[in-house]
Amino acid sequence: MNQDYIKADAWSIVEEGFDKERVKSSESLFSIGNGAMGQRANFEEHYSGETFQGSYIAGVYYPDKTRVGWWKNGYPEYFAKVLNAPNWIGIDVFVNGEQLDLNTCKAVKNFKRELNMREGWYQRSFVAQMANGIELQVKTTRFLSLDLDELGVIAYEVAPVNLDCQIKFVPYLDSGITNEDSNWDDKFWNTTKLDVIGNQAFIEAHTMKTNFATCTFMEAQAAYNGNSVNSKTGTINETYASIEFEQEVAKGEKITLTKLGGYTVSRNHDKTQLVNVAKKVLKQGSDLGFEALLAKQKEAWAKIWEMSDITIAGDIKAQQGIRFNIFQLNQTYLGRDSRLNIGPKGFTGEKYGGSTYWDTEAYCLPFYMATKNQEVAWNLLEYRYNHLEKAIENAEKLGFTNGAALYPMVTMNGEECHNEWEITFEEIHRNGAISFAIFNYHRFTGDYSYIPKMGLEVLIGIARFWHQRVNFSEDKQRYVMLGVTGPNEYENNVNNNWYTNYLAKWCMDYALEQIEVVEKEYPQDYRRIQAKTKITTEETSDWAKVADQMYFPYAEKHQVFLQQDGFLDKDLVQVSELDKSERPINQKWSWDRILRSPYIKQADVLQGFYFFEDHFSQEALEKHFDFYEPFTVHESSLSPCVHSIQAAKLGRMEQAYTFYLRTSRLDLDDYNKEVEEGLHITSMAGTWMSIVEGFGGMRITDGQLSFNPQIPEQWDSYAFKINYRNQIVTISVSKTRSVFELTGDTDLKIQVNGKPVTLVPGEKIEG
Repeated sequence: MNQDYIKADAWSIVEEGFDKERVKSSESLFSIGNGAMGQRANFEEHYSGETFQGSYIAGVYYPDKTRVGWWKNGYPEYFAKVLNAPNWIGIDVFVNGEQLDLNTCKAVKNFKRELNMREGWYQRSFVAQMANGIELQVKTTRFLSLDLDELGVIAYEVAPVNLDCQIKFVPYLDSGITNEDSNWDDKFWNTTKLDVIGNQAFIEAHTMKTNFATCTFMEAQAAYNGNSVNSKTGTINETYASIEFEQEVAKGEKITLTKLGGYTVSRNHDKTQLVNVAKKVLKQGSDLGFEALLAKQKEAWAKIWEMSDITIAGDIKAQQGIRFNIFQLNQTYLGRDSRLNIGPKGFTGEKYGGSTYWDTEAYCLPFYMATKNQEVAWNLLEYRYNHLEKAIENAEKLGFTNGAALYPMVTMNGEECHNEWEITFEEIHRNGAISFAIFNYHRFTGDYSYIPKMGLEVLIGIARFWHQRVNFSEDKQRYVMLGVTGPNEYENNVNNNWYTNYLAKWCMDYALEQIEVVEKEYPQDYRRIQAKTKITTEETSDWAKVADQMYFPYAEKHQVFLQQDGFLDKDLVQVSELDKSERPINQKWSWDRILRSPYIKQADVLQGFYFFEDHFSQEALEKHFDFYEPFTVHESSLSPCVHSIQAAKLGRMEQAYTFYLRTSRLDLDDYNKEVEEGLHITSMAGTWMSIVEGFGGMRITDGQLSFNPQIPEQWDSYAFKINYRNQIVTISVSKTRSVFELTGDTDLKIQVNGKPVTLVPGEKIEG
C-alpha cells in the first residue's frame, strides 16, 4: 500500500493534519533548495519527536574513511559524505516560559503545510494547544532565494488565541550538528569563531580534512503592532549563538519574527572575507525586506516555469507529479557552476553520498539540454572533462595503463568514493554513459565544438579502458568481458553483460569516428590531442579489431540478447507470480537469494535499447521488452521511466501511463517505502523524459527534431516546450490533434509521424 496523504493540487504539495509518523517523510517531500544550498523541511521551532535534520551546501563534503570488514586492493580510501551543514533555521519559541514543541503539545489542530512550486516557497500553519492551556496560532513561511543564492528567508508569525501571554523568540545558529550516517562517528566540522553583533550572528566553521571554510549567518527582527521589538544577546557557547526577543502579546494579536540566514563558503570567496561577504548579503536582504524578496522569488520561478513547465489537463495527480519532479530538479541544479553536479538525493538527504553518478549523463542531461540553454549541458560535460585526470588515476589503481580512464561510480572531485566492491570494481558501464552524453549533446544541439576542445580526450581515455578490460576467448573466438555488474545490480560479478559489452563496442567505434573527424576538420586540435594522449594508428586499429569481434550472448530459443551468460540458468518465474508480501525483494530477501533470482532491479538490456533505439527494429524492441519487463521489479527509481518510454514506443499507452505515474509519483506516493531518507532527484529527469520522449515521441531523426505524439486515455491534453538549437518549439497534444509552434528567427524543419513539416516562427502548424 502506497502512502496517500499528499493532497492533489496542480501547483502545490499540500499536507493537512499533523501525524508524527509522517514527519520524516514530509521533511523530504517539502524540501527546498536553490542550486547553491538546500534543506529538508525541518520545523524551525524545537521538535523532540523523530526527525531527520538536514541542511546542505552545494559542493561541500567530507571524505569519510571507508569502513569494510575485509579490505581489498583498489578500494577507495573514503566515501564522500554530503555534509549536514550548520543549522541556521532554528527559532525556539517560549510561551509564558513553556517551549513550543509539537511532539509534546496537548493537541495540534488545523495543521497544514504547503510547498508552492509555482512561486518557490514553503509554508506551515497550525493551532497548538500547549500544556499550560494557551492556544497558539502559528504561521511560518520560508524560501531560499534564487536571486541571492546565499540567502534564505523565514517569516515566523505567532498569535495567542485564548489568552494574553509572554512570547519569547530565540532565533539561533548551531554548528554542533551531526550526519545521520557516518562510518566512524567522526567529527565533521570544526567551529573556529562565533560572533553576535546586535541582531546579527555569525559562526565560522570548516570541514575536517577537506577544509571547506564556511560562515553560517543570520539576522533577526521582530515586530509587534507595527513596532520593532528590541533584541538582546542570548546564549553563546562553542557551537551555538542566539538572539532573544520577548514581548507581551495580547490575545488575537500577532508577533512576527523575520529571520534572514544562509552560508558563505570558501569555494566562492576568500576564506578570510566570509563574514564580510555575509554582512553584505544580509544588507542586501534586509534593504529589500521580506515582501520584496518574496516578489523576486516569484519572478525568478516564473522565468523557470515559462520554459520548463509541462501542462496536463484532465489528470491532476499526473500534473502534480510532473511539476514536483521539474521543481525539485531546478531546486537542485541550475547550471550556473560547472564545478557542481546533480546528486541522487540533491539537498533532501544524505544517502548515496557524492554529487555525481552516471544518472547525470544518462537521465539528467536531456532535461537540461531541452529546458535550459546549451551552456548548462556544456557545463555538465565540462565537469567530466575536468575530472579526466582523476578518471585515469582511478583506472591506474585497478591496474589499467596508457591513459585508460575509468570514471567513478560516485564522486565529489573525480576520485572514486563508492566502497562496495561489486559496484566500484564491476559496475563499469558508467564509463559508457559519459561517451553517450557527448554523442547525445552533439546530436541534440548540433554543436560539435565540445569534442575537439575537450570531448575527444575523454573518448580516447574511455576507449582505452574498454580495450584493456576485455580479453580474447579461445573458446568463443570473440572478445569477452568477465566479472561485471550491469545496470541490474541484482546480478553481481557476471560474465558478458550484454549492455556493458554493447556499450564498450559502441564507445570504441564512436571514438574512432571522432578521431577521424577531428583529424580532418580540426587539425590544430588533433595535433594537440595527439601530442597529449600519444594516440597511434596501431592502437586505434586494435580498438577496431576488438569492437568488430565483441561477443554478445544471444538465445536462439527466445530470439533475444541475453542479459548475461547465465541468465537462462535461473528459475525464470515472472514477477507477477510473486506473492505481494515478498515485495520489495530488496527489503524482504537475502542478498544471496536476490543474486540467484531472475529479477531485474532496473532496465538493463532495455537500457541499451533505450540508448541505441535506432540500432534495432521495432520488432526486436518488442521481443526484448516482452521477455525482460516481466522479470523487472522496478526497485530502482531509474527503472519506470525507461519502460514508460519503450511501452509508448510500442503503442502500449496504458502500460506507459502506469509506468509514468510510478516515476512521477515515486516519492509523493512513496512506492519504495524510503522517502524519509530523501527524494530521488536524478530519476525525476526520467519523469520528464517519459512525457517528452515517451508520449511526445521526441527524437533526433536524420539530424532533425522529430515527434510521434500520443496521449494517455486519462488525459484531455498536454503541452511542453523544447529549446532546440536556440529556437523554442511548443508542442500541444490533445485527443484529436497535435499543434506545433515555433519561437525563433528562422524556419525549422522537423518530422511529425515520419513526415516532413516546416515550422515558421509565430505560426501554429498541425502535425
